[in-house]
Amino acid sequence: MEEKILAILEEHCEEALQYTGDNMMEDGVIDSFTVINLVSDLEDEFDIEIDAKYVVAENFKNKEAIIALVRRLVEE
Repeated sequence: MEEKILAILEEHCEEALQYTGDNMMEDGVIDSFTVINLVSDLEDEFDIEIDAKYVVAENFKNKEAIIALVRRLVEE
C-alpha cells in the first residue's frame, strides 16, 4: 500500500518524496490543486472516499501523514 501511495505522490510532486519538513503546503512543495489531484487518485486506487473533513493541511503535511490517512480510511 505504501509503495502505491508514494508512486501516486511522485506522479504529482516528486519533491514531496524527499521532503522532511512538517508542512508541505506552507513550504510550497504542494498546493491545493496538487492535493485535489492526490485525493482523486488515492480514492480511485484504494476504492475509498476521502471526505472533505479529511482534506486539511494536517493530513497532507508530509508523505507519512498521507500514508497514515489512507491506511486509516482503508481500514474503516
